Amino acid sequence: MDPTTPSKELPPIPAKRYFTIGEVSELCGVKPHVLRYWEQEFTQLKPIKRRGNRRYYQHHEVLLIRRIRELLYEQGFTISGARNRLEEGLSESGAGASPVNLRELKRELKEVIELLHV
Repeated sequence: MDPTTPSKELPPIPAKRYFTIGEVSELCGVKPHVLRYWEQEFTQLKPIKRRGNRRYYQHHEVLLIRRIRELLYEQGFTISGARNRLEEGLSESGAGASPVNLRELKRELKEVIELLHV
């Protein structure tokens, strides 16, 4: 996917717990090497690393990557500017608990409960 494609045209994020770097690349329109670089630049981005050092991203990280992409590619921020904007957003929302994040957390918890009942 072309980095100039607006985020409104990105595919919907499936209801899954974990996403591989390839899946996140497709969902966010960003190449895998860019995702690995962003992990170094944005401390909020910490995918789980499992067997063979494979990365597994959670839903909130996919949303964060889309936000980073928007700041860099659509709004024209530098890496440093985007990092500052994200940090400002976290401090303004009181530890980053926005209503969207709470809804997402609730959905993920329901998924876990359903998995436990099976």
